[in-house]
Amino acid sequence: MKFNKVLDACKVYEAGKPIELLVREYGVALKDIIKLASNENPYGTSPKVKEKIKKLVSSMYIYPDDSMYELKEALANKFHVQNENIIIGSGSDQILDFCIKAKCTQNSKILMSKTTFAMYEIYGKQAGATILKTKDDEHNLEQFLSMYKKHGADIIFLCLPNNPLGECLNKDDVYAFLDEINKNTLVVIDGAYQEYASFKDKKKEIIPSDLINKYNNCIYLGTFSKAYALGGMRIGYGIAQKNIIETLFKLRPPFNITTLSLAACIEALKDKEFVQKCIEKNFKEMKRYEEYAKKKDFDYIPSYTNFISIKLDELFSSSDIVEALLKRGIIVRNLASYGLNAIRITIGSKKQNTIVFKILDEVLEKLK
Repeated sequence: MKFNKVLDACKVYEAGKPIELLVREYGVALKDIIKLASNENPYGTSPKVKEKIKKLVSSMYIYPDDSMYELKEALANKFHVQNENIIIGSGSDQILDFCIKAKCTQNSKILMSKTTFAMYEIYGKQAGATILKTKDDEHNLEQFLSMYKKHGADIIFLCLPNNPLGECLNKDDVYAFLDEINKNTLVVIDGAYQEYASFKDKKKEIIPSDLINKYNNCIYLGTFSKAYALGGMRIGYGIAQKNIIETLFKLRPPFNITTLSLAACIEALKDKEFVQKCIEKNFKEMKRYEEYAKKKDFDYIPSYTNFISIKLDELFSSSDIVEALLKRGIIVRNLASYGLNAIRITIGSKKQNTIVFKILDEVLEKLK
């Protein structure tokens, strides 16, 4: 059977190893597994969200409100924009897909950093677009601008902070870059981890209303999967000028968000204290990882997210370490697929991290 030829160049997204796999293939007891590979919030979902969901379980047979009015209003109030400036997706990656489908053909070009969120390239290749990447792994705006002036681009992706590395550009530098971009180029600012970046350093904060009012060719993406601890509910959002949102709506399938997901996100936005405490604990625990890396003489990338990327020296292979950790029930992300001898570790709870350090010590000693 013949399929669309552009799919020949497409890779399948490599998600973090599921907990069930360790139980099946390694015989690790469920209670002993610590998953720190998918940047989930280790403190779980807000208790207020859980209570709300319990009350709505009996209504699951009813289709959700496809206008998503309440959630849009809540987001509009939070970000000081209008309801018409917002689109809701099944995860922010669904909106990424909308952006590419709305803008790209097989003659299009998409510009991104060498090492960044894999779905930019996967969705781009599905559309048959040419993928342009900078030379540096981390975001280098001089390289972005040079490549843009030389090749042009229909879409530019800026991941701020960047997944899977964790670095983040300053807002002023981003705006100076945007000043140089043609208004017919769509610039996607992926702010999946902006709650963490803006907490750690206000110079990194991208304010959606400010962004879209100043640059009408930009869309800001956010998610409830990280700081709001709703990864399993799969909701993301896009904020842009009305004409961009109206175009993306033409690609949105009906009822793409569940009734329970909508309710969970509305309630999660109300519990600001829960989110704040989670972020505070995240950076407190991240310092332990930074100290651990220094003790082992490993380089790490200063992170503005809920994960840290640790570069390994020539004595160790990231693949060997990840495999050894899996056998001990610890799931982290191997960055070898990005051409890096490094591991990305989601910042867990204090108890989880203490166990990880102990087991990692034992693994490193054994692999020497």
